[in-house]
Amino acid sequence: MAETIIIRVQSPEGVKRITATKRETVGTFLKKVAKEFGFRNNGFSVYTNRNRTGEITAAQNKSLNLLKIKHGDMLFLYPSSPAGSSSETMDTSVSQNSRPGGAPQVVEDEIDQYLIKQDGKIYRNRDQQLCRHGPLGKCVHCVPLEPFDEDYLNHLEPPVKHMSFHAYIRKLTGGADKGKFVALENISCKIKSGCEGHPPWPEGICTKCQPSAITLNRQKYRHVDNIMFENHTIADRFLDFWRKTGNQHLGYLYGRYTEHKDIPLGIRAEVAAIYEPPQIGTQNSLEILEDPKAEVVDEIAAKLGLRKVGWIFTDLVSEDTRKGTVRYSRNKDTYFLSAEECITAGNFQNQQPNICRLSPDGHFGSKFVTVVATGGPDNQVHFEGYQVSNQCMALVRDECLLPCRDAPELGYAKESSSEQYVPDVFYKDIDKFGNEITQLARPLPVEYLIIDITTTFPKDPVYTFSISQNPFPIENRDVLGETQDFHSLATYLSQNTSSIFLDIISDFHLLLFLVTNEVMPLRDSISLLLEAVRTKNEDLAQTWKKSEQWATIEQLCSTVGVPLPGLQEYGAMGGSSHAVAAAMWPCQHCTFMNQPGTDHCEMCSLPRS
Repeated sequence: MAETIIIRVQSPEGVKRITATKRETVGTFLKKVAKEFGFRNNGFSVYTNRNRTGEITAAQNKSLNLLKIKHGDMLFLYPSSPAGSSSETMDTSVSQNSRPGGAPQVVEDEIDQYLIKQDGKIYRNRDQQLCRHGPLGKCVHCVPLEPFDEDYLNHLEPPVKHMSFHAYIRKLTGGADKGKFVALENISCKIKSGCEGHPPWPEGICTKCQPSAITLNRQKYRHVDNIMFENHTIADRFLDFWRKTGNQHLGYLYGRYTEHKDIPLGIRAEVAAIYEPPQIGTQNSLEILEDPKAEVVDEIAAKLGLRKVGWIFTDLVSEDTRKGTVRYSRNKDTYFLSAEECITAGNFQNQQPNICRLSPDGHFGSKFVTVVATGGPDNQVHFEGYQVSNQCMALVRDECLLPCRDAPELGYAKESSSEQYVPDVFYKDIDKFGNEITQLARPLPVEYLIIDITTTFPKDPVYTFSISQNPFPIENRDVLGETQDFHSLATYLSQNTSSIFLDIISDFHLLLFLVTNEVMPLRDSISLLLEAVRTKNEDLAQTWKKSEQWATIEQLCSTVGVPLPGLQEYGAMGGSSHAVAAAMWPCQHCTFMNQPGTDHCEMCSLPRS
């Protein structure tokens, strides 16, 4: 009988012992390794040294004795591909230049790629009183601090309660082990599928498939550290709807993510425009309607170098119309965000995940922000920024969180039913004796789910889009009598007589109208103009202005009875076509251009007058 030996095989999953014999061939031994670690194919390599030298392959066709592999030796296994193992995660090591095994290859946002390359340390000057060394030396009083240093963040003005997300990553991946065996895993509140040891829920559940209980903690980091509107005009035009109607209003923030230098490795969301989707607003409620143009708006914004970075809504109640003051209703004695607003914010954040190479899922958290326009302590309109935590995102995604009907500041963790298993959700509180106690989240104070973000306006305004005293109407404001049609376009062009065409056309809402109008949509022919607006290139704008599409737009505008300055200069196509176009008439109801001699619209069949 051949002598039995035990070989230790170390992998990122751990160490396992393989029983073999000295005369056993390498091929037979590798099959045992594959079976023990759960590999279906040859998706791994085995080496005699930790530095991946001395590979053992089945092609060698030698016995273990000839390879000098003895009883008790340690071999090292490395998966050759993330899908090579049936285990959930074979490689959980994390470093600045690697990602967890099993994570898809993803491309992070530009701001994330930029911050990864930054040093991030907080450099301090030599302290004249405490430092006792020369100008080239360093001591504990002047050595550079790490970006996650809590004492430094607490002594900033104002104090910073949440470190930046990239500072949090540096904290995880710092130290001697460089963050080995650390992975940014998304929380799941659902039962794991594929458990065959018992009937499915509600007949059975086990510790392998049961999701872990959740204890809510205040998140120590945030994905966005500052929200900045480029100028006051953006916010003022949004607030005009409430000023004119008294009804609450909602919009999506479009902008870009940049570096926020006031916080180590911080990220700022810069807002360049607000798009207002179809909605129904009253004095105390908002309902978002389905938006058929949502995909087109995102496409146009992307070509302008923008993306959807958040959402904004009003919660304003006029207190004194003579003084122009509003009620201060959101504070520590009431709530900052209601449970329903937290659930909505969590839903938006789940739709806009943050791409992350350190997560096995390829995404972790979200950079999507929430802005509330509400009354401040001075009874003036203030803009307050928030996000909800990753724990809240998981509860919302898996439909485990509900609002309370009579208490907006409280949420409620659902109870398990035959249709859905819900893990227990807890939070920690202080009782009347000063002791820390654990409470079941039924109900749940929503401040455990909220992360506040400073919202600012710059001292020197920035203008991605031009500002006009007579701006083009904003979309979906028909209730105010402000409609986007060719009459409003003709009025806008007649009132803006700048010789620089780029200044006239650089309006976010105007560009959306040119793309989405039903009479003459320019979705397939406006790329050159969008590139001109993005790069602020007047020559490109002039080139597009001479196109056939713009000439047609001008002819359509001329039929509504508003004279356009300079029409003969770059208008259109000559006198005869102008006369024919002038004989056409636009429908007052649907703006369709009808042929002369008709009394009813060919599109909507409504009368001409």
